[in-house]
Amino acid sequence: MAPDETVQLELSVLLPDVPDSEDSCVERFSARLQDSDGVERVHVEPAGDATPVRLCIHYDRSKLGLDDVRRIARQTGAQLTDQVGHLLWGVEGLGYARRARTVGERLRRLDGVLEAEASSAGVVRVEYDRSRIEPERIEEVLRELDVVLAPRGSGEEEHHDCCTREREGVFGERTEMIFALGAGAAYLTGLLLGWLTDLPEGASIAAYVVAYALGGWFTVREAFDSLRAGRFEVDFLMVVAALGAAALGKWAEGAVLLFLFSLGHALEHYAMGRARRAIEALAELAPKTALVRRDGVEAEMPVESIVVGDVVIVRPNGRLPADGFVVEGETSVDQAPVTGESIPVDKRPVADPDAALADPDAVTPESRVFAGTINGAGAIELAVARRNDESTLARVVELVAEAETQRSPTQRFTDRFERVFVPSVLTLVGLLLLAPLALDEPFGDSFYRAMAVLVAASPCALAISTPSAVLSGVARAARSGVLVKGGGPLENLGGLSALAFDKTGTLTEGKPRVTDVVPAGGVEEAELLSAAVAIERLSDHPLAAAVVRDGQQRLGKGAPIEEAEGLEAITGRGVKAVLGGEPAHLGSLAMFEELGGAEPPGDVRETVARLAGEGRTTMVLRRGERYLGVLGLMDTPRERARELIRDLHA
Repeated sequence: MAPDETVQLELSVLLPDVPDSEDSCVERFSARLQDSDGVERVHVEPAGDATPVRLCIHYDRSKLGLDDVRRIARQTGAQLTDQVGHLLWGVEGLGYARRARTVGERLRRLDGVLEAEASSAGVVRVEYDRSRIEPERIEEVLRELDVVLAPRGSGEEEHHDCCTREREGVFGERTEMIFALGAGAAYLTGLLLGWLTDLPEGASIAAYVVAYALGGWFTVREAFDSLRAGRFEVDFLMVVAALGAAALGKWAEGAVLLFLFSLGHALEHYAMGRARRAIEALAELAPKTALVRRDGVEAEMPVESIVVGDVVIVRPNGRLPADGFVVEGETSVDQAPVTGESIPVDKRPVADPDAALADPDAVTPESRVFAGTINGAGAIELAVARRNDESTLARVVELVAEAETQRSPTQRFTDRFERVFVPSVLTLVGLLLLAPLALDEPFGDSFYRAMAVLVAASPCALAISTPSAVLSGVARAARSGVLVKGGGPLENLGGLSALAFDKTGTLTEGKPRVTDVVPAGGVEEAELLSAAVAIERLSDHPLAAAVVRDGQQRLGKGAPIEEAEGLEAITGRGVKAVLGGEPAHLGSLAMFEELGGAEPPGDVRETVARLAGEGRTTMVLRRGERYLGVLGLMDTPRERARELIRDLHA
C-alpha cells in the first residue's frame, strides 16, 4: 500500500454545530488536524447528488492507520465543538444593509465573539468562544439594538425561548416607506405654503419640522447605533447637516436632505423585504404537519416533532414532509421543487430498511425522497432519515439566506469611502468653526460658512444611489420571475463572461413530449403508436399522459385504438398489460434484458442508444415476442429559448 492514503469523513459528523463548509471553523479544524503528526493535507470535498459534504484527509500510512486518523479527527472535532459555539438566528429589525452592517460590527466588538455577520434578509450568524461569552449576552446586545430574534440553528441553541415580532413600527414593515413619503409630502406642503399663500413663514417652518420628524426618525436611530459601534457614518453626517441647515434658517434644505435619505433607506428595505419573503416562500414548500405511525398508532403531528426512524404515511398527490426513503408502496415523485428534475422519478421501497437507516447516504435514488417534493398517484410510507431542520430543503433555505450577507463591490467601496469621507467633512467643519481665531471675522460668519460646507457636502447621491439601483434591478427581475438576492449578485451579473443554465423549467417547458417514434423493421408507425396509447391509457404516470396525448395527436382524430387490460407497473422499468390476448411490455431496454424471452433486435438497441445520446427518455414496446419499436420523450425547449440565448450572447 502506498505511504500516502486518503480517507473521507462526513463533515456534519465531525463538526455537528457547523452550518456549512464555508464556516471559518472548518478552517480552524483543518489547521489543527494538519498539525497532527502523520496528517499531510486536509481539504473539503463538496456535496454531490448522493453524498454530503465530506472532509478529505491525506495521511502517511507509515505513521498512522485508518482507525488512528478517524480517532484523531473525532477528538479534534469534539475539542473544537466544545470550544466554539455557532448561532444562526432569524431576526426582525434588520431592514436594510447599513443597519445590518452596524449590528454585525457591534457584535464583533464583544469579547469572545470570533465572527459575526448580519444580513438585511433577517439572519444573524455568530461564532463565539464558549469559555468567554454566553449566547444570552449576545442576545442581550441584539435587544439593546432593537433586534428581536428567534433561533434558526440546530443543537443546543434551539432551546432559547425568543419570540419573533415586527419592529418596524405602527404600520408594520411599511412604516419606513410611509414615514419617508410623509416627509416628502410635508416638504412639498412647506414649499407650496411659502409660494402660493400669504401665511406667515412659521406655517412653512411647521411643515418642514414635520418633514424633519418623519424623515429623521429612522436616520437618527441609525446614527446613534453607528456611534455606539464607534463609527461615524453617512447617517450621522446627514443628521448633523440637517441640524446645521436648521441653524442657518434653511429649513427647506434640511427637510429635503432627510426626505431623500429616508426614501433611499426605505427603498432598500423594500427591496430586501421582497427577497426575504421569497426565501420564506421557499421554506414553506414542506408541509407543516405529517401523518406518523409510532408503535402501530397513526397520528397527525407537527413536522418539528418528527424524529429519525419515524414512519410517515404520504397520501397520493401530497407533499412529502421529510427527507428519507420509501419502505412501503410504489409511486412517482415530482422532485422539481428541490432537485429541478422536470420529469417525476419512480420510487420503490428499499430492500433492507434497517441497513438504509444505518447509512441513509447509501440509499439509491429510486428509494430516496426529499421534503417539499410532491407525491404522485401512489400512497407510500417513508422512514425519516433526517430531522426537519437538517433536510435538504432546510439546507437550501439556509444557504439562500446566508447568501444575503454578500455585498456588491460598489457597496463595499461606498462603505470604505464613508469611513474616510464623514470624519473628513466633520474635521473640516470643525476647522472652519475655528476660523475666527485666525481671521478677523465674526463667529456668526464662520458658523454660517461651516454649516454651508456641511450641507453642501452631505452625500445624498452616495446615500440613495445604490439602494435605488438595487431596488429597480431586483424589482425588474422579479417581474420576469427571477429572484435576485440583493446588490452583490445583481452587480456580479454585469461582469459575467459565461452563464450556465439548468435546463429544467428555465429553457424548457418542464413537461415531457413525444419527440421520436421509431418503428422496428416491418412495423408501421400507426401500429406502434396505437399499441402504446392503448397501454398507457390505463396508467396515471406523467410519461404515460405524454404518450397518450401526443400519440393520439399523431394518429389523428378517430384513429382506431385497441383496448388493453390488466395493467401492472414494474417500478423503475415500465409497465405490462394484456393487448388483444397477448402480453405487452412497454418500458426501458433494461426491463427486457431482465424479463427474458425474445432479445431486443439490433436496430432497436441502436435506436435506443442514439436517442439516449440525444437526451431522450426511451420506451421500447414488445407485443408477445415481437418488438414494435421505440418511443423517445424529452422536455422540449421553450419557444423563446433560442431567442433568449441569442440575446444573452449579444
